[in-house]
Formats: sequence, structure tokens, C-alpha cells
Amino acid sequence: MPTIKIHFLGAAGTVTGSKFYIETPQKNILIDCGMFQGVKELRELNWKDLSIDASAIDSILLTHGHLDHTGYLPRLVKQGFVGDIIATAPTLAITEIILKDSAKIHEEEAERANKEGYSKHHPALPFYTKKDVEKTLQYFKSQDKDSWVSLTKDIQFRFRYNGHIIGATFIELNVYGKILVFSGDIGRVKDVLLYPPQKPDWADFLFIESTYGNKLHPEEDVEEKLITLIKETLYNKGTLIIPSFAVERLQTLMYILWKLYQKNKIPNVPVYVDSPMGNNVLSVFESFSDWHKIPQKEYYAICDHINIVTSYKETWEVIDKPHPKIVIAGSGMVTGGRVLTYLKQCIDTINTSVLLVGYQAEGTRGRQLQEGAHEIKLFGKYYPVKAKIHQIESLSAHADQQELLDWMGTIKNIPEKVFLIHGEATAADALRVKIQDTYSWEVNIPKLHEIVEIIV
Repeated sequence: MPTIKIHFLGAAGTVTGSKFYIETPQKNILIDCGMFQGVKELRELNWKDLSIDASAIDSILLTHGHLDHTGYLPRLVKQGFVGDIIATAPTLAITEIILKDSAKIHEEEAERANKEGYSKHHPALPFYTKKDVEKTLQYFKSQDKDSWVSLTKDIQFRFRYNGHIIGATFIELNVYGKILVFSGDIGRVKDVLLYPPQKPDWADFLFIESTYGNKLHPEEDVEEKLITLIKETLYNKGTLIIPSFAVERLQTLMYILWKLYQKNKIPNVPVYVDSPMGNNVLSVFESFSDWHKIPQKEYYAICDHINIVTSYKETWEVIDKPHPKIVIAGSGMVTGGRVLTYLKQCIDTINTSVLLVGYQAEGTRGRQLQEGAHEIKLFGKYYPVKAKIHQIESLSAHADQQELLDWMGTIKNIPEKVFLIHGEATAADALRVKIQDTYSWEVNIPKLHEIVEIIV
């Protein structure tokens, strides 16, 4: 009987750094190749070579394009990977945008750190460069969803629509007749932009995310909350800053704000989208219209209504504008990007509001703001937090506990094992208990770098 080994190289005991290495007698496959984000201890892992031989990986299958699922790809290529990087066409388009933007930020941050002398490293080096990304792109290979694809005579895979962000899928991997299901990040049933996720109907081994494994998203009236915040911003002649993930969340916010204006629920307050990456992602929505709900006509109307900031010079022009305004800028966890410049200028003023609209990983500035930090460190200096901090949890692109249980509820068989990944310890453990109580399945919470052998 063939034996396969699963190496949990990331997103085990933590949310980010997704990497699952599957060793088989015929092919070696990596599911996702993400960067760690959050606390320093995790971020430092990014700088270490993988514990496996990168040149031994035959194929990488990507569930979706987010940085914590794709951001390590250029480092892997530097370590000797030369196989195929396979995903849906919109996922590869998103991944290219994210990697290029990430490389640009890494290069700029290294340059700034060297110029201003706030790095402990001399010289500070970028994690990877734009050249490294260009080399990585040559291994991209797109694959349609819903069709089984053979890697060998005994190994096939299939991508299935998963909501979450444009192009996202879960992966069904048939290895010697056993079905391994990797959930990736599961989207919401009632998403503003995307269709409900498909669900697996069979899983011998299930690898499922647990980001919100201990939570139910609140039943919030997102529109009313936004209306209230915008009215407050106008009254205070201030700025509403919304740190946002450039993929999906930004487009969702644009859509909701445009709809509110259309219904005369908010005045024509200027909305500035300052995210070069977010701007590029809009073109992916245009190119892959069958992956989302927005009609082409509405898409163009939204783009006409919003002010797209295209240069750093314009960023400063927006900051200097005295009128009330809404600024949506990356990154969503306040770990980098243009939002840092706005916060540096505005976080210490009482007429500023900051609205957090997504998951804030442990160790990020977003989590610090969420938890009421009195100061925040930006570009090596501390700034007092005098702005009002708000949050809308229900805009999350991740399924909550009940949605996760419903998603796996269509599986016809009893899985031999369920592995909980992509979750902090408390979230994963709460979901473990819930799955055992609901389905009586055997549930495991793997540790980082753990290796599990499966006889197939």
C-alpha cells in the first residue's frame, strides 16, 4: 500500500503562511505557498529556507491569490523550484498583481530603512525583488475549475468555486483513489460580490480552515453603520480611513458606497481609493465577469464615481485636502502599503475615524488598533492614537463557525481524519469540539512542521 507524507509547513497553529507539502511515490505537490504575517516570531520564519528541498517539488496548486497563500513563491523559486504553479486564471492574475506589489513594497521599505537608519540590518534587504517575481511568473499555468486534471496516472486534482475572493477555489486531490480536500479560505454564502461557495461531497481526508472557528459573524446592518460614520465624518470635517485588503474587500466597499450614494442615503462625499494594487484588481473583475455578480454596466458606473489615486504624489494631495473625505487604502491589517502614510498624518487627530473591516491577525497593527492601543509604531516612530477606531466584522470574506459546519455538512462519507488549519489555537480548538459534537468525526490540530503519514 502506498504511503504519502503531509508536511504542515505553514498555517498550522496560526492563520497565515499556508504551505502543505504532499510527498507521494509518484509526485511531490505543494498546496499553496504563502508568507507568514503577524507577530515577529512568525515573520522571521519567512527568511528561512523551507525544511524540504524546493527542487523536489513537482507542482504547486494554489487555492487563491492572497499573500498568505502565494507570497512565498519568489523565495521558493530562488531556492530551486522549477515546476508548474497551477491555479485558475483569475487567481494567477491576482497573484501576479499581489507579488509585483509586494516586491515593490519590499524594495521601497528596504530603501527607506537604509536611508533613515531604522533597520537592525545593514544593509536592509528586500524579501524579494521585482526581478524575482518576473522569474516566478514564467512557471504559471492556468487551469479551469470543475475539471479533473491528471498529474500522474494515480494522482488527479480539481478546482471548485469557493467564494472568498475572485478566482478562489478549494482543491480536491485524488491520490491513489483517496480524496484529500484542501478548503483554502471559504467564502460567505451571502457575499455582496461573489456567488456562494460550492461544497465537497466526499473527503477521505479534510484539511479545513478555522480562522473564525470560534465565532459567528454578527448580524450587522453594514449600510447603517457606514451611513452613521460618514455623517459623523462630515459633521467633524474629518477623514474616515478604511484600511482594506486590495482584493475583494476594497471592491465590496466601493460597491456599497456607490449603492448608498445612488439611493441618496449619503451625500456625494469624496471617496479616494489609494491602492495601486486595488486598482489593478478592478481590471481582473472586468476580465473575469463570470466569477462575480456585478453587471459590467454597474462596474463602470462604480469606477466613475470613485476617485482612484494613482501616485504617491496624489496621496499627499489627498491628505492636504481640507474637506471631509473617505479614504480606502491597503493594507487591510495595516501591515504596509499606502494606509500607513494616511495614519501617520491623521491617527493623532480626534476628527479622524478608522474603520477596520476584516480579520486582524495577531501581531499586526490592525489587531493593536482593534484592541485599543494608545499608540502605534509607523516607519520607526510612535504616534498617539487619538482617532476613533471602529469595526465591521460582518464584511469578513471568511466563513464563520456555522458556515464552516454547513460547508462540510454535505460530505457523504465519514472522513478518516479532519485537520484544522489556518486558525489561532483558540479558534481551532473551538471548531474541533464543534465538529466532534456535530458529526462525531476524528479531528486533529496539526502543529507547525508536523509530518503526518497516510496509508492510501
